Amino acid sequence: MTGHAPTAARTFRTVSPIDGAVVVERPLATDTAVDSTLARAVEAQREWRRVPVAERAAICERMVEWCLACADALGAELTTQMGRPIAQSPLELRRGFQERARYMAGIAPAALDDIAVERSADAHRFIRREPLGVVLVVAPWNYPWLTSVNAVVPALLAGNAVILKMAQQTPLVAERYAEAFAAAGLPDGVMQYLHVDHEQVARMIADDRVAFVAFTGSVAGGRAVQQAASRRFIGTGLELGGKDAAYVRADAALDHAVANIVDGAFFNAGQSCCAVQRAYVDRQRYDRFVEQAVALARAYTLGDPRDPSTTIGPMVRADAADTVRRQVNEAVRSGARSLVDPSGFPAEREGNAYLAPRILVDVDHGMRVMREETFGPVLAIIPVSGDDEAVRLVDDSRYGLTASVWTTDPEAALRIGDRIEVGTVYMNRCDYLDPALPWTGVKDSGRGCTLSRLGIESFTRPKSFHLRLTT
Repeated sequence: MTGHAPTAARTFRTVSPIDGAVVVERPLATDTAVDSTLARAVEAQREWRRVPVAERAAICERMVEWCLACADALGAELTTQMGRPIAQSPLELRRGFQERARYMAGIAPAALDDIAVERSADAHRFIRREPLGVVLVVAPWNYPWLTSVNAVVPALLAGNAVILKMAQQTPLVAERYAEAFAAAGLPDGVMQYLHVDHEQVARMIADDRVAFVAFTGSVAGGRAVQQAASRRFIGTGLELGGKDAAYVRADAALDHAVANIVDGAFFNAGQSCCAVQRAYVDRQRYDRFVEQAVALARAYTLGDPRDPSTTIGPMVRADAADTVRRQVNEAVRSGARSLVDPSGFPAEREGNAYLAPRILVDVDHGMRVMREETFGPVLAIIPVSGDDEAVRLVDDSRYGLTASVWTTDPEAALRIGDRIEVGTVYMNRCDYLDPALPWTGVKDSGRGCTLSRLGIESFTRPKSFHLRLTT
């Protein structure tokens, strides 16, 4: 008797950037498992949508409590998976994650309430916000808790079921979400996760059971999501790349500006869509700004992120660090100067994932480092002669996520902000998401929004009721 050998299960491995060790190995879901997960989500969502919003919010609150109680352990896992310093990793949960989840849970009842319109003598009319169905959330590794909570919690609050696909660099985040929601009492099937590859994601997007896709990642990834959805009339929320800029006016509080811009450039090794990558500084303050920025950059401690004294850890992969090195070296060959000597950071070696912060001057917009997303610890600084030149250069980008204006004049910040084509304008801060405000981008930074009342509404569709009264 003859037969076929069983097909070996496909697996993936998460390799830590700390030392190249394999820290997670998981099987990829089979197509049968994907189908079963979608079927469970559809069935569970039929009941979940009938659960009162206040009860949905209470479950999300209990999920947050579970995560906060485990924040140190979850932070340590995150450090091992993607390399952020252990002194910083738990803060992702204790600060932004819980702030965003709790804010959205708090406003959900009002945000999802019926919208009354003028009542006529013979009709009762109103608009009801209905859930979309099954929401596929595709989340990245760089801030896996923060980026995913922007979609997971509002989608659930709105009455949808959620399937989470987490980046293969941080798969444990998806698994911990499932544990947290189970502990919080979320009904089975309402929130699930899948470890799948890109081709499986594309097939899920094309499946009629998926009603919306919330994607955070690269511009190329966003295009792939949009292409996969192109044959269906479903919504997609795309939070993509950035090349975010800071403008330091002559009247800025310089010490405050330098400290915050440098932190906004180098936190998480610069691996953030809203990291500050370009700084335009008034010529009157330029020399002093550069001097202070270089001093702060040289004070970073690059090393093993498991050491509490480390302030900047490795990038996610050695090839990612090499890509940044090439971009910087290319700029230097074109006339830029790099003011931070990497030899002062012994952990950095050619070909490894550890990359010291870089400060670049004598740059121009003909250089790739000023045009393309760097996604590494690099800050390029250009002197400008005033608001008009700053606005022109800030807007000279295919990205439009955030921009910051550093000034003591709020009216000037408003005038400048009105002229800049970005999703968020800051004054005297950067690299922060306020849950009361929609998080959105323009141009190649994406479309749609998360957070705020508008973010919750984006996971719903309006349904009109016109009830004619008869006698």
